[in-house]
Amino acid sequence: MASSKSSLFLPLPLLFFLLQIQTSASSSKTQKTLLLPLKTQTQTPSRKLSFQHNVTLTVSLTVGSPPQNVTMVLDTGSELSWLHCKQLPNLNSTFNPLLSSSYITAPCNSSICNTRTRDLILPASCDPHKLCHVIVSYADSSSVEGTLAAETFSIGGGVQPGTLFGCMDSAGYTSDADEDSKTTGLMGMNRGSLSLVTQMALPKFSYCISGKDASGVLLLGGGAAAAPWLGPLKYTPLVTATTSLPYFDRVAYTVQLQGIKVAEKLLQLPKSVFLPDHTGAGQTMVDSGTQFTFLLGSVYSALKDEFLEQTKGVLTRIEDPEFVFEGAMDLCYHAPASLAAVPAVTLVFEGAEMKVSGERLLYRARKGSDWVYCFTFGSSDLLGIEAYVIGHHHQQNVWMEFDLVNSRVGFTETTCDLASQRLGLSP
Repeated sequence: MASSKSSLFLPLPLLFFLLQIQTSASSSKTQKTLLLPLKTQTQTPSRKLSFQHNVTLTVSLTVGSPPQNVTMVLDTGSELSWLHCKQLPNLNSTFNPLLSSSYITAPCNSSICNTRTRDLILPASCDPHKLCHVIVSYADSSSVEGTLAAETFSIGGGVQPGTLFGCMDSAGYTSDADEDSKTTGLMGMNRGSLSLVTQMALPKFSYCISGKDASGVLLLGGGAAAAPWLGPLKYTPLVTATTSLPYFDRVAYTVQLQGIKVAEKLLQLPKSVFLPDHTGAGQTMVDSGTQFTFLLGSVYSALKDEFLEQTKGVLTRIEDPEFVFEGAMDLCYHAPASLAAVPAVTLVFEGAEMKVSGERLLYRARKGSDWVYCFTFGSSDLLGIEAYVIGHHHQQNVWMEFDLVNSRVGFTETTCDLASQRLGLSP
């Protein structure tokens, strides 16, 4: 999930996680292989269900001594990992620090509180007990707050003592209380100082999300080399800001979007519209914590107009100005006769292209008692953010690699449930 503003110690061996989009893990670099389960959260945590609206990717692991079972949203758009630590009526799962002998709080005058929190949007402060108080806010105006602490995280058979995280005592991080009740917290996976990626000193990580059975694979510590049967990956470089800009998220996985095609027709837009402006607004972020893909208003309007033009006689639009799916997706249709006849949309990045077609392009959603099919691109203006966000729905059946050493993101289309099987993981 993109952070708000309008703006996401001990090296572990390679870990595989089976995503159900909860996930399972395995490892092998020079050390032994580790296995763990991952899933896509929808109605109930224990069942594998198809992707539904407000779905999140979640991983199961244990935290504390003795270990307590938790589930965490996998979010490449967030930095600080956190857990609900206060039992509240709307929460089904919490972590109880009082039951753990390895739980350690961070004092507010500690170097950890004063320096490691530097990438957080809101500065850390002192609570009444002189502990490090942190607040994490998100683009939908939701937030959580609590105490910065260290604890033992056990991930896929690997033990990570002293992992810094937020032990939160506020209600929830989404504007949907039902969604928030299904998980214990969030796993921050961006490039910030407090992210799990940084704390584990991961050289790279990858995931592959199945499109149908809500399963997949998360691989920590390695990339495509662990899956030699994959086709060659297409890489696009990560973009960094040389100076601090108010609306540029320095620790996000930012890539350079250069254009958009409908079928093979490139939208006639100036290149400058895809570049961050002088404030940093307009960056393109790859975000596993956001379900769909959002574009700046002018670009979305151009894409929408061209898609409407090319689908005349192919799709029948829902003419209801009051119906806007997920608050930002205003282009929905009656059931198409064939998805194969619908033109694909291709995102053109520096050095790579991502083609979106079929069920990834038109998402089946409820409108009253009817099923409708909504265009899976929306306007970020309606979300109140000034950025391009590539959500996880468009990453289904795509092997995604985040290569921190070479500062790049790679991807290739594949069948993710087969990837799970080839890696020795059963969905």
